[in-house]
Amino acid sequence: MGKSPAVELEVRDRVVRISNPDRVYFPARGETKLDLAQYYLSVGDGIVRALRERPCMLHRFPEGVTGEKVHQKRLPNGAPPWVRTVRVHFPRYNRHADELCVTHVADVIWAVQMSTVEFHPWNSRAADTEKPDEWRIDLDPGPDCTFDRVRRVALVVQEVLAELGATGFPKTSGSKGLHVYVRIRPDHGFADVRKAALAFAREVERRAPDDVETTWWRKDRDPKLVFVDYNQNARDHTIASAYSVRGFPEATVSTPIRWDEVPDVDPRDFTIATVPKRYAELGDLHAGIDDAVWSIEPLLEWAARDELEVPDEQ
Repeated sequence: MGKSPAVELEVRDRVVRISNPDRVYFPARGETKLDLAQYYLSVGDGIVRALRERPCMLHRFPEGVTGEKVHQKRLPNGAPPWVRTVRVHFPRYNRHADELCVTHVADVIWAVQMSTVEFHPWNSRAADTEKPDEWRIDLDPGPDCTFDRVRRVALVVQEVLAELGATGFPKTSGSKGLHVYVRIRPDHGFADVRKAALAFAREVERRAPDDVETTWWRKDRDPKLVFVDYNQNARDHTIASAYSVRGFPEATVSTPIRWDEVPDVDPRDFTIATVPKRYAELGDLHAGIDDAVWSIEPLLEWAARDELEVPDEQ
């Protein structure tokens, strides 16, 4: 059976060619590469806001999500001249990589053409890649943890953030957890942001000791509890962005939600088949994130008070 003919998509003021548009990427419902591109067009402003000017690692699935997964830091060859990159340095190997730097929804659709399903941006931007402007709270359930427990912990996170005067923007992970993002002033390096994140995680653990742990080594964690993964704020650690599709057969989406949705939310409800309608009705629930900037200084004071020692990165 031959490949389906390519199609051209008008993406605002640009045109992106999608080859083999009928290739099935998500076997649960049979969605194709073209379906994936059209999904990203439907949430265009939201995905660009989530990725804008951040170094971005791509998770590519050339044969669909049941095939090989390629973790791509360097921009794939053949990019149009309008696709921007940002150069980042990896000290461990003394190497550089020119990573995708999204500024336009056409950049996202071109990445889909290159078989990208998931977008994993840094929490810093091209203007200064060493100073994060996004603090990420990753509620990572153990293998035997119920999602009810994740929901309970998310509400504790909301409570602590409110006391700090910080605005958290929650989203589903597209898998089994929840994420909360806080926009922060880019005044500190990754080490300080990670230390602040650990101080916050310890406070959440103190308030919900039956649901939360911050034990560093995975092998030592209780599989029934939620790990508040502060290490997602370490340099070059990335998680799927808001509106990123995940590489699962059901085509689940990491989806922004309201805090009042947390008690009943089911991440399985958000897929490329359902999120476009939700987005059309609600708009981007993270639209105000760049206007809610907060300083991590109170958390650094907590870290000093508690004499926190941050473990070496895993």
